[in-house]
Amino acid sequence: MMPSIIYEDNHLLAINKPAGWLVQGDRTGDRTLTDWGKTYLKEKYAKPGAVFLHPAHRIDRPVSGAVLFARTDKALGRLTSVFRNREVDKTYLALVLWAPEHTVGELRHFLLKDESRNVVQVFAMPVAGAKEAILHYAYLGKAGALHLMEIHPLTGRPHQIRAQLAAMGLPIAGDLKYGASVPLPDASIGLHSRRLVLEHPVRKTPLALTAPLPEQPIWREAALLVAG
Repeated sequence: MMPSIIYEDNHLLAINKPAGWLVQGDRTGDRTLTDWGKTYLKEKYAKPGAVFLHPAHRIDRPVSGAVLFARTDKALGRLTSVFRNREVDKTYLALVLWAPEHTVGELRHFLLKDESRNVVQVFAMPVAGAKEAILHYAYLGKAGALHLMEIHPLTGRPHQIRAQLAAMGLPIAGDLKYGASVPLPDASIGLHSRRLVLEHPVRKTPLALTAPLPEQPIWREAALLVAG
C-alpha cells in the first residue's frame, strides 16, 4: 500500500501511513514517510529546491494510521509544544488476541526502554529510569477471530500501547515483540492510529484528522464495527 493524504493546508500535512513505512530515517536507509511527503509537495506545487516538512510525532514502523507533519517552522514550533503538553486527543484502534476482562478501563504502568533490544519493560510500580504510561481503553467487540479495542493514550511513551496491552495479557495481533505467536502476512501489527484531535497551531480552530482503516483482511470486521 501507498500513503494517502488525510489533510493539507499551507501549514500542515496529515498522511495515512501504511504499516511497514518508517516516519523518519534509521540505520536501514529505507525510504520514509517524510521523504514521500516531500516528494508529494514538490511535485504538486512544482517547488524548486528543498521542501520543508517535519513530523510532529511518530508511530512505530509496523503501525498504520494518521501522522501529522508541519510545513512551516511556525507550525512545527507550536505543534511540538502541543504534543509535549499532551494537548492532542489521540485515538488508536487495536486488534488483540483476547477480550479484556472489563469493557472500559485505565492502564497505568511504568515503562523502561531497553535500547539494545528495542523493547520496553513494563512495571506496576516506579523503578529507576522508568517513565509513567497511562491509557484509557474501551472494548468495541469481536472482529472475526480477533477483538477490537479503542485506545486513548494520555502519555506518549515508546511502544506504550503495545507493551501495556501485552502486560494485561492482551497482545496485539502480529506483534511478535510483545507476545503474539504468529506474524501477520504483511509483517504489520493490528494497531492503527485512527484519529488526532487538536487545535490548529496557526488558525486556532478545532482540527480532527481521521485515518481510514487499512484494507488488509484482518481489518474488515473491525471496519464494520466502527461503521456501525
